[in-house]
Amino acid sequence: MARNNHFGGFGGGANMQQLMRQAQKLQEQMTKAQDDIDAREFTAQAGGGMVSVTVTGKKELKSLTIDPECVDPEDVDMLQDMIMAAVNEALRTAEETRNAELSRLAPGMGGMF
Repeated sequence: MARNNHFGGFGGGANMQQLMRQAQKLQEQMTKAQDDIDAREFTAQAGGGMVSVTVTGKKELKSLTIDPECVDPEDVDMLQDMIMAAVNEALRTAEETRNAELSRLAPGMGGMF
């Protein structure tokens, strides 16, 4: 009876080395993609452009612009709502971009990022 010397169905040592090289290359590509996304900026607006925010891929608020016309001391709640809506939309866009771009590199691992 002949013994099967293949490790876990991956084949011999050469195949395992090739698999390890591919995994290392994928890891390098994913690290680069994450770094690229972290360096990008995502902007969103609310209230028809009255409030505009920019966040980084690291989910840090970088800028906030408020049109002076929307500053009504009698309606601070509306201004707060517009700020939250704009920030949340910019963060959502950053997260969706991260997931989409990293999923392209590792299709079977979507949602893990």
